[in-house]
Amino acid sequence: MDTAICICRPICKVVESNDHITDEVWYFGGIIGSGVLMIFPALVFLGLKNNDCCGCCGNESCGKRFAMFSSIIFAAVGLVGAGYCFVLSAFALNKGPKCNMNNTWTYPFLNGNYLSDNSLWSRCQSPVDIVPWNLTLFSLLLVMSGIQAVLCAIQVVNGLLGTLCGDCKCCGCCGGDGAV
Repeated sequence: MDTAICICRPICKVVESNDHITDEVWYFGGIIGSGVLMIFPALVFLGLKNNDCCGCCGNESCGKRFAMFSSIIFAAVGLVGAGYCFVLSAFALNKGPKCNMNNTWTYPFLNGNYLSDNSLWSRCQSPVDIVPWNLTLFSLLLVMSGIQAVLCAIQVVNGLLGTLCGDCKCCGCCGGDGAV
């Protein structure tokens, strides 16, 4: 016996079977990739401004350098999560939604052909308006994961510079006034 779940599809109707839901939804790209895996980098990035370590091994900038190095690792985790969501969303957009076509639940679109020809959308007999719903969901995930990937890539570069230079005030490598 299949358990009925309510997916907020266009009409928020209880789904009769989990087999009627697009496969890519079950890979949880938005929840895992752009959700859980982005929590760790976000928390680290927010905490970087408060990291006022007094140094280690006799070097005042060592604590800041270690914090910046750790931000590279967490930014890489974020890149992996954003990449996962981005690729999954791109595949889902290309594949199209799973819908009822002549009493068979299938993927009626091939290679994204429905993206440029909305007259093909009528192939899906039910659920109502599943094609625009699918486009909206996976397009938003694609855009958000792309933005997340860019932000994490910027943090990788920032973290690398912070690891090599440390606090720019003390080493002068970034145009600071300090001595080496």
